[in-house]
Amino acid sequence: MDGWILWLIAACILGVGEMHQGGLYLLPFALGAALAAAVSLLGVGALLSVALFVLASGIVVGTLRPVARRHRRLPPSIRTGAAALVGRRAMVLERIANDEGVGCVRIEGGEVWTARSYDDDEVIDAGDRVEVVEIRGATALVMH
Repeated sequence: MDGWILWLIAACILGVGEMHQGGLYLLPFALGAALAAAVSLLGVGALLSVALFVLASGIVVGTLRPVARRHRRLPPSIRTGAAALVGRRAMVLERIANDEGVGCVRIEGGEVWTARSYDDDEVIDAGDRVEVVEIRGATALVMH
């Protein structure tokens, strides 16, 4: 089988894998394999195709990943409302026990919220420092 066909199959497999996981981990390698397939189709040697695959994948990883990571997360300074509380630290004022339906935290900035543990089985004692993971209605879901 010709080398360009193998590179094209690799590019397709990596592209399909990227569609299923969506973290821009496989896309740079799919693009590198597609470029290697095109170059291999022109008749260059296998060693040059491999070198081009590695170089192209490295360049795409180095440029695309940081941009994608920046755009994937909304910075906390831009978030508003309850979404702005996610990721903030909090002090447990009242012991958090989901099975008992108790718990209260003071989130940085002075707001007091009803709180539940993100992990249903975890009990968090008063005085512990936690991080707000999610806001559901008027309840902050927290974890150590």
